Amino acid sequence: MHEMSLTEGVVRILEDQAAEHGFTRVKTVWLEIGELSTVVPESMEFCFDAVARGNPLTEGAKLEIIRVPGTAWCMDCSKSVHVTSRVDLCPDCGGAKLAVTTGEEMRIKEMEVE
Repeated sequence: MHEMSLTEGVVRILEDQAAEHGFTRVKTVWLEIGELSTVVPESMEFCFDAVARGNPLTEGAKLEIIRVPGTAWCMDCSKSVHVTSRVDLCPDCGGAKLAVTTGEEMRIKEMEVE
């Protein structure tokens, strides 16, 4: 389960930001996860609860997940289209020349801190 190491990385980022900006507690973290990423949002939630437990900075913090849809630029029909897989064909023209533009990311979008 690579979500555990990803979650540990998120908490390390929160710790770094707390040291840099002087906050002592994270109340809520909004995490964007792309539809095309290999990250399972439900696993991230489970792992976040486990990793946050016992850490004075993150104990009791809420993880809010924002799902980012997968989109790609179709080079055949010159349109931005919704995709659910990196190997999808263009839903409009059936072309295979797609360049993914969104949906692969995972990033901290926002935090509520004290």
